[in-house]
Amino acid sequence: MKQSQKANRVYSGKPAASFKFKHIIYEKKSYKALITINREKALNCLDLTTINELSAAFKDASWDDDISVIILTGAGKRAFSTGADLNEQQNYFLGNPKDYYKWMYEFIRLHELMRNVGKPTIARLNGIVVGGGNELNMSCDLAIAADHIYIKQVGAARGSVAAAGATQFLPIIVGDRRAREILFLCEEIPAKKALEWGLVNQVVPYSKLDKAVNDMAEKLHNKLPECLRYTKQQLNFWRDLSWHTTIGHARDWLSIHNLSYEVEEGISAFNEKRNVDYEKVRKKVK
Repeated sequence: MKQSQKANRVYSGKPAASFKFKHIIYEKKSYKALITINREKALNCLDLTTINELSAAFKDASWDDDISVIILTGAGKRAFSTGADLNEQQNYFLGNPKDYYKWMYEFIRLHELMRNVGKPTIARLNGIVVGGGNELNMSCDLAIAADHIYIKQVGAARGSVAAAGATQFLPIIVGDRRAREILFLCEEIPAKKALEWGLVNQVVPYSKLDKAVNDMAEKLHNKLPECLRYTKQQLNFWRDLSWHTTIGHARDWLSIHNLSYEVEEGISAFNEKRNVDYEKVRKKVK
């Protein structure tokens, strides 16, 4: 197809630089789309702007017929993503279920876009993978991790429930007992254990991370795209079943839960860099 014809197509991707994103970096290199959460100082956590920009990038990569593989990563070496921006949560959502309900819709939409882009996705785990960051990891098809990273869910320790992917997908990925351990104890899972448990596909030294991701991308590029797309759709069955039977309820419950003292204490403790006073919480709710 001639370049002029492609430029006039309605159902086509746009030049990556045309988006002028603030919180992510979006690049297209040959057949690869690279999406980087660019909030390194905030450990690549997810505020509303970041979520909406990620959604726009995934949609564009899905529509671009020159792109066959999508890679998601974080800026720097410290964090892939640490999930929800708890400063934003404290400033806008504590005691305010209505606005959290709106935010949760955008987070849900991002995950549904990621699973339904019709192209294989790779999580390039460059740093720690925490909370909603691990849910982004699990919404990718494959994951390659640097050997210094760890994975961790924190909801039960911070006043939330990991119901935007973790409660639904962890039992499928690692099994029921391991999923309960991850979600109940909120402990770090080092890269080696994450590989043993099936949370990632490969673990490599950080210096070899890009090569490993590019090698995987090339293997995916050299497959039949329609067959790959439908294989992905079929593989999504159990995830879609668990997701669509729980996510609406989770959105409502998590919104109302912002009125709870548990959320106030968990988020405040994090932002104040202190330990959660669990005994105080238990006495408060009696």
